[in-house]
Amino acid sequence: MFASHDQLCSIGELAEHAGVTVKTVRFYSENGLLPEARRSTGGHRRYGPDALDRLRLIRSLRALDLPVREVRRVLQQEEDDRAADAGSALEDAVAGQLRTLGAQITALRWQEAGLQLVQDCPPGERADRLRLIGAMSTPPTTDALVRFWRGWLPARMPARAAHAFLEVAVPQPPDAPTPAQALAFAHLHALVSRPCPGTTQPQPAAHRAAGAHGSALLYSGLAEAYELAGTQMLRGRDPHRGDALDSFVDAYVGAYGGRDTPEFRTVLHQQLATDPRIDQYWDLVSQLVTPAGATPEPTPGSAHDWLCAALLTT
Repeated sequence: MFASHDQLCSIGELAEHAGVTVKTVRFYSENGLLPEARRSTGGHRRYGPDALDRLRLIRSLRALDLPVREVRRVLQQEEDDRAADAGSALEDAVAGQLRTLGAQITALRWQEAGLQLVQDCPPGERADRLRLIGAMSTPPTTDALVRFWRGWLPARMPARAAHAFLEVAVPQPPDAPTPAQALAFAHLHALVSRPCPGTTQPQPAAHRAAGAHGSALLYSGLAEAYELAGTQMLRGRDPHRGDALDSFVDAYVGAYGGRDTPEFRTVLHQQLATDPRIDQYWDLVSQLVTPAGATPEPTPGSAHDWLCAALLTT
């Protein structure tokens, strides 16, 4: 490959064959990625015939923006043909880089949606919108939403039951948000980040009294009732008595004991009517998860309102 009698080449010749600068070859050599075969009598680097292929591999890996430390791992494993997991270093490096790029692309999409929101709003509203968007990280996290619900849920609620509820109640930010979705999530973040009136976050009285075991039964039953109510809502049905309402009432009966009677339902409605309302939260969740032009999907909040209204039906 090389014209010299010993089949070695200088750093300049190697750079020329590879189409890179001498500075690039020197950088890879000094970082241990491209070992030299030996030094000339004048102290200059000399490279063997395999150096060109190795240099091209390094360039390919670096073109994928793999860090030098990952390139070194791949090269080290390439040298060990006996490795039982040959190729895994490259696979791991590529997978890691894909995750990094995915996160960067998601962040850029959120930045784009935020810029679009600022550009499209009236000049007098831009300062407020900037503050609203600037309060979130890019891309945003659900940490503030989870903290909000941790304060709302009954104390000492079993971890499994709390996790199941949070899976439903906390929407994940989309990877490619529309401006409308970005605005909805920004409002949602602002809503749950505001200081609560008084010293503690209000909790529904109907939930506080259930205790740890009762709260698990309550929220499990409510999840089933909300799903049944959601089916009725998608069919356009007005609040009415039936399986969804029975399941809703049974959730409270199971948590507190007693029997499902007209008197129990009356007291339950009165108690739920005076509980703290978070309708705005569920309205924003609906805006966030519903595609443009589609019929809003039922949320636990809208299903709860439907069921509370059903308590008044005869």
